[in-house]
Amino acid sequence: MATSTYTVTGMTCGHCEASVRKEIGKIDGVTGVDVDLASGRVEVESAAPIADADVAAAVDEAGYQVAS
Repeated sequence: MATSTYTVTGMTCGHCEASVRKEIGKIDGVTGVDVDLASGRVEVESAAPIADADVAAAVDEAGYQVAS
């Protein structure tokens, strides 16, 4: 199992958190997504390493951005 942590900017409420969790959860191989709204920290668990670009694209689809 692999775990990656990202910082997502622009989230302000529970709906934001749920949107990010839902979009990242659609990526093949993702087994869990933990979002901390206060810090913007998003932890992604997966069966195998997930490409950062895939996570960034999913976050973008939700309407937010991964901080660089």
